[in-house]
Amino acid sequence: SAGAEMTMNMPPEPQDPALLARLRDGYAALFQHAGETDDAYALLRYQEFGGSSADRQAALDWLQPQLEVSALERVLVGPGIQSTLTTLMGLLARPGETICVESLTYPGVKAIAAHLGIRLQPLALDDEGPDADAFEHHCRTQQIKALYCNPTLLNPTTGTISAARRELLADICLRYSVPIIEDDAYGLLPSDAPPPLASYAPDLTYYVTGLSKHLGAGLRVAYVIAPDARKTQRLAATLRATSVMASPITTALATRWVQDGTALAMLQATRRESAARQELAAQRLSRANWKAHPEGFHVWLELPEPWSGVEFASHLRAMGVGVVASPAFCTDGAPPEAVRICLGGPGTLDDCAHALDLIADTLEHPPSLHAKVM
Repeated sequence: SAGAEMTMNMPPEPQDPALLARLRDGYAALFQHAGETDDAYALLRYQEFGGSSADRQAALDWLQPQLEVSALERVLVGPGIQSTLTTLMGLLARPGETICVESLTYPGVKAIAAHLGIRLQPLALDDEGPDADAFEHHCRTQQIKALYCNPTLLNPTTGTISAARRELLADICLRYSVPIIEDDAYGLLPSDAPPPLASYAPDLTYYVTGLSKHLGAGLRVAYVIAPDARKTQRLAATLRATSVMASPITTALATRWVQDGTALAMLQATRRESAARQELAAQRLSRANWKAHPEGFHVWLELPEPWSGVEFASHLRAMGVGVVASPAFCTDGAPPEAVRICLGGPGTLDDCAHALDLIADTLEHPPSLHAKVM
C-alpha cells in the first residue's frame, strides 16, 4: 500500500491543523500578493541569479542556528540540493579525477559521479565518522579534488560525525588544500548537532543545505554558503549554465515561509512527528540491531543471518513495504547486510506502525535454509 512506501527518504507530513492552515495561508498569500501587485509578470521573468537579497537573507536567517555568516556575497539560492551538488562536483573535479566520500553514502552522489565520470574514493566509517587516517593517506598519495560528506544524520546509517572528527577532517583538508562539499541536508533536524565542517574550515567549504528534508521534498530550494565571494561567483556562473535559476515561485514561497516563521514551525513539527515514529520503531524493532537518531526520520537496520539486504528488501516489497538495500549506498564494493527504512513515507502513525510490524515479523521468520520435507 502507499502507506508502507519507505524507500524515498522524505520527511513525515505532520497533520497538525494549525500548521496545515499556515501552509495554506502561505500558498494563498503568495499568489494573492503576486496578483495584487502592479506587475503580474514579476515571478514569470528571469530573476537575479543566486537569489535576490531577500532570498539570500532568508537563507542566512534559516542557517543562523548552525552557521554564523553575515556576508550575503557568499550566499547562493539554487534549484535544489541535487542539481547544486552536480554543479559543485563538476566544478571541483574533472572526469577521471577523485573525490573522497563515505563508504556508505547518499546514492545521489554515486549517480552524479557516474554521470560526470568522477572516481569516488571510499573512506571507511566508524562510530565517529569517516576514517581520518585513511583520508590523510589518500591526500598524501593521490590528487584528491574534494571531500564530500553528509555529516549529520548520514543517509543511510543515521550517523553524525563527532565534533572531534570534524575538526580532524577539516585540519587535513586545510593542510592539503582539499575543498569540502558539506551536504547538510538533514543538519537542522537534530537539536544537538555539532558545528558544521564549514565552521572549522570556512575558506575551503561549500556548505549546502535546503528545505526538502526539513519541510517537504517538493520544495526544491538549496542554500549554499561558498568559501568566498570569488568562489561564489564562479559557482553561480556554473549553476547558471546548467540550470539557469531556481524557480522564482518556489523560492518566493520558501522565503515567505522562512520570514514569517512557518518554516521553523514546520521543522519543529517534523521533529515531533519523527520522534513519535522513532518511538514506534524502537518498540517494534526492539529485538533487532538498528541505528537511528530520535529526531531523524530514517532507520538503518542491520540484518541477522541468513538474510541479505537485497533478499530482505525483495521479500518486504512482495508484502507492499518498500525499503532500500545497502548496495544502493555502498562505495567500497563490500555492502553490509542492511536496509534503510524511511519512517516519513507512511501517511500516518498507524500506517507506520503497521509497516514496522511487518518488518519485525519478517525479521523473526527468516527464509528457511532447507527445503521443507513434504
